[in-house]
Amino acid sequence: MPILIVALGVIILLFLIMKLKLNTFVSLVIVSVIVALCLGMDMTKIISTIETGIGGQLGHLALVFGFGAMLGKLVSDAGGGYRIATTLIDKFGRKHIQFAVVIASFIIGICLFFEVGVVLLIPIVYAIAKELKMPFLYLGIPMAAALNVTHAFLPPHPGPTAISVAYGANIGHVLLLGILVGIPTTIIAGPLFNKFAMKCFPGAYENSGNISALGERKVYKLEETPGFGISVLTSLFPVIFMGASTIYALLFPGDSKVKEIIAFIGSPGAAMLISLLLAVYTMGISRKIPMKEIGNTLTTSISQIAMMLLIIGGGGAFKQVLVDGGVGKYVATLFSNSSLSPLLIAWIIAALLRLCLGSATVAALTTAGLVAPMMAAGTVDPALMVLATGAGSVIACHVNDAGFWMIKEYFGLSMKQTFQTWTLLTTVLSVTGLGCVLLLGVII
Repeated sequence: MPILIVALGVIILLFLIMKLKLNTFVSLVIVSVIVALCLGMDMTKIISTIETGIGGQLGHLALVFGFGAMLGKLVSDAGGGYRIATTLIDKFGRKHIQFAVVIASFIIGICLFFEVGVVLLIPIVYAIAKELKMPFLYLGIPMAAALNVTHAFLPPHPGPTAISVAYGANIGHVLLLGILVGIPTTIIAGPLFNKFAMKCFPGAYENSGNISALGERKVYKLEETPGFGISVLTSLFPVIFMGASTIYALLFPGDSKVKEIIAFIGSPGAAMLISLLLAVYTMGISRKIPMKEIGNTLTTSISQIAMMLLIIGGGGAFKQVLVDGGVGKYVATLFSNSSLSPLLIAWIIAALLRLCLGSATVAALTTAGLVAPMMAAGTVDPALMVLATGAGSVIACHVNDAGFWMIKEYFGLSMKQTFQTWTLLTTVLSVTGLGCVLLLGVII
């Protein structure tokens, strides 16, 4: 059975990554070959299938992902993220401090990848918690929740961007619906979950944290950072361009020159390029930063995501093998008489793969290869399929994911406390996200 072959492939993948400590990209390519052979694919076509999967995935993704990394690095290195966080926290005051952290983390999380956002924000949150004499985790939970929500649902993050391509979804549409799903999900998995966790696991909130684990960090002087308004605007440029284009297309059907221009500006690649050029000016040139230094920032940003790009390419190869090997069609046939929503099926498969593999991006891409054929009937919005898959791909972060260890070390938690807080938080986030997606599916 194709499903058993995929399960065998997943087990081999786990063995290669976790037991043999083999590089994830190399492991994905090896497993793709093994699964292809087991599925009975023509041996002369296996490598070309893998090349097609990698090329097809990165061909659509490289512009958005690469420019997104550059934009985030420019904002981060200029101190724009620091300015956003400190300004919002100062304006909201002690009483509403959690919501200040949530809003700051959500804005910063749109242009920064999860790990980078955590490293940037934890020292700020630590300092604020110490000054206000609050538990470090009390502010850390909403921060981590907001960053993980943007990681799960919002382009240009790798998971939602990659599976938008796999499902043929409009990235601007995914972005708008992702924000609608992300806001209530962040509130529930952040401040509301915090109340529950403080009552049930008070010991976790007694830890003082361990920000020394972050190593050497850049120190910012507030007066030397960009202004709050321009920092927020620069971070949200891609959202504004892609969102405006999608809204215009919905409000004004038909063809016109204006619509053509707006569609071009709002296309993911163009939107990210324009946003990056604006960021080069707002975060660099206008602040008298030499172009050589700006260039070094852009180069560093790409070197930091090079392996992630390869891993996404490897996930694309595995997905393509599942598609060309007929596994996707088999799964579609398997669920053809099922009363379950395709959204729920996508979430379940992504959740199971996430629990096994650890990587949210690989879990999401593999899910896309399995369930994409189910969308042939056109009864479900591709953007909602992206969000349902994204929700499943972040469930129950545990020991096979780097994020688990980051949270454990930075917040000074024991293994048990990390499971009680972070693993449970990501589960609440995943289930809440699914609920919001299913609700949107009824409405639109």
